[in-house]
Amino acid sequence: MTLLKILSTIGLVALLAGCSTLDKLSSVGETPKLSAIENPTAQPGYKAVNMPMPEIVAASYQPNSLFSNQARGFFKDQRAHRIGDILTVLVTIDDSAQISNATTRKRSASNEANIGTSLGSVFGTKVPGIDVDATGGISTGGSLSDGGNGSVNRKETLQTSVAVVVTQVLPNGNLVIEGRQEVRVNFEVRDLIVAGIVRPEDIGSDNTIMSEKIAEARIAYGGRGQITDVQQPRYGQQIADAILPF
Repeated sequence: MTLLKILSTIGLVALLAGCSTLDKLSSVGETPKLSAIENPTAQPGYKAVNMPMPEIVAASYQPNSLFSNQARGFFKDQRAHRIGDILTVLVTIDDSAQISNATTRKRSASNEANIGTSLGSVFGTKVPGIDVDATGGISTGGSLSDGGNGSVNRKETLQTSVAVVVTQVLPNGNLVIEGRQEVRVNFEVRDLIVAGIVRPEDIGSDNTIMSEKIAEARIAYGGRGQITDVQQPRYGQQIADAILPF
């Protein structure tokens, strides 16, 4: 029965490999085909987006005016200022640090006590029932040394842009922003997360802001996928590193 399962598995793998090979052979000399345009809401796993939105304000018209209060006027400030507005963050990180530290510590101690000599001077050279050697003694000694060296040579450079959403307006008018960008190349996904607090005055006329002007900035750039999995140590090694004292 086990042999039958093994043969069935091998046959299935061979069949799948054969289908993949036939597909590749059939597309030799042809350009890659583009995916058809489909309704994204009909795709499996689709989930509607639920983001913070401003309060709905009913449209109103001023007397003798053709424009409502929600119209995008020619001189209206188009920069983000409400919950749900989109703002572009220009992430520019060019950081480097070089730190070197060395520590050396050493201590030694030595003690000696001629206990036998002291007792011998009291009891004499020989006391019946008490075995005391006048020449005996106890000596103790100890030493401790510790040394450590550490160095840091780090350099990070990141320059990109990401669109974020205003999630909260603080009582003083500052904006809380948060945004995430995912880019998938083959079997690797690159994540860029930006969050923090910005002042409306720091937002440029083109609705952009530099990353160094974000207070409480939280910027994360990393990846997940096959390459990242290979670079990470296995779970067993991570557990061993966490619990081993040495």
